[in-house]
Amino acid sequence: MNLAGMTDHTLLKPQATEKDIVTLCHEAQQHKFATVCVNPTYVQTAAKLLHGTGIGVAAVVGFPLGATFTEAKVQEVFMVKAHGGKEVDMVMNIGWAKSGHWEAVEQDIVRVVETAHGCGLLIKVIIETCLLTEDEKKTVAEIVKRAGADYIKTSTGFAGGGASVEDVRNLKAWVGEGVKVKASGGIRTRECAIELVQAGAERLGTSAVLV
Repeated sequence: MNLAGMTDHTLLKPQATEKDIVTLCHEAQQHKFATVCVNPTYVQTAAKLLHGTGIGVAAVVGFPLGATFTEAKVQEVFMVKAHGGKEVDMVMNIGWAKSGHWEAVEQDIVRVVETAHGCGLLIKVIIETCLLTEDEKKTVAEIVKRAGADYIKTSTGFAGGGASVEDVRNLKAWVGEGVKVKASGGIRTRECAIELVQAGAERLGTSAVLV
């Protein structure tokens, strides 16, 4: 199984230095990962380092809480595009979801998805499964599907929980074939990664080198 080709090699720690990003990109080239996933201000650095390698640059938007204004997320998407990014991983507004403000959640996601696609970017929606009930996860999955996102993503990795086989399997069942599942958070071994792929994940997010 070519896990490397399914992996977003990720570094989102607030203390990450430019040197750390250089190392991340070198590891991505060495192992032929799908992308590197970085905070927005490092997109340009990563894009320059990876130019011509076939490895994409993904950036997080509204990270890690999702509680920024929709317009701020939209502007982040524009900046990611301008700096050479190819993909964005947006965090939905988790507080709105927990409040049952589903229309607002959907409007937020739709606006960012439309912006990303208008810029030619692939977009993943992070829903933070560890903070949601089963009913909430299903409702969000249906919203992400209607919004036309490319991926639904389990976790930021910053909320105390990560991807589980059960969540991946359920999310895939709920979104169907039109949306892919990205499993992220807490993936530390090759065996764990394989289990998540077998459950339906088509992209993995991890800071560990599992190849």
